[in-house]
Amino acid sequence: MTLTLYGHPFSSYTWKALIPLYENGTAFEFANVDPANPDGMPQLLKLWPLGKFPVLVDGDRTILESSTLIEHLQIHHPGPVRLIPADPDAAIEVRMLDRIFDNHVMGQMQRRVNDALLPPERRDAALAADVNAQLDKIYAWLDAWLEGRDWAADGQFSLADCAAAPALFYADWVHQIGAGFANLRAYRARLLARPSIVRVVDEARPYRHYFPLGAPDRD
Repeated sequence: MTLTLYGHPFSSYTWKALIPLYENGTAFEFANVDPANPDGMPQLLKLWPLGKFPVLVDGDRTILESSTLIEHLQIHHPGPVRLIPADPDAAIEVRMLDRIFDNHVMGQMQRRVNDALLPPERRDAALAADVNAQLDKIYAWLDAWLEGRDWAADGQFSLADCAAAPALFYADWVHQIGAGFANLRAYRARLLARPSIVRVVDEARPYRHYFPLGAPDRD
C-alpha cells in the first residue's frame, strides 16, 4: 500500500515527518502543497479541512499531526531506526523532549514568523524582544540538558531529534543561538550533518525566499 505525505518542503513540521521516512528508507509519495502544484492544497483540504500539514495517507487511514504520524510509521512501517524506544520510561523522555522542541522552540520561532507575515501596521513592536528572551531561556535549559549527550533523549536518534532539527534550524534564524550555548550549538551542527536532515535542508533551498524575516546566508 502506497504511503502519501502531504506537505511543503519548506515547512518545519513537514521536515519532522520527512526525516523518519528518509531515516528508514520508507517508500512514499510526496504531495507538495506549494502553489506551483495547484492540485496539492485542494486534495489536502478534502482530507483535513483546516489545511494544516503534514498529513499522511496510509491506505484508508489519514494520520494528522507530526508526532502521531511518526508513531504510526513506527508501528505500521518500521525500519532499522527505532524512533520511539520500547522501554516505557525511555519513551516518556523522548516524548517529553518532542513536546519541548515543538512548543517552546518551534512555537516561539513561529510567533516571530507569524508577526512578520502581518501588514506592517498590525505588527507587534514588542514581540521580537519577548520571543528572543523566551528562546534564550529554552536555549539555556537545552544547553544544560545536552551536556554529555549526542542526541536529545535515550542516547540515540529519536522522535525528539526529528522535532529538534527543524525547530532549531529555524529558531536560530530568528534568534541565533549564542556562543555561550556551546552544547546546543554543537547539537544543532550534529543534526545538520545527519544525511536525512541534509536532505530536507537541501530540498527546501529553492523556497528560502518564503521566509518572511529574510533567510540568512548560512546553513
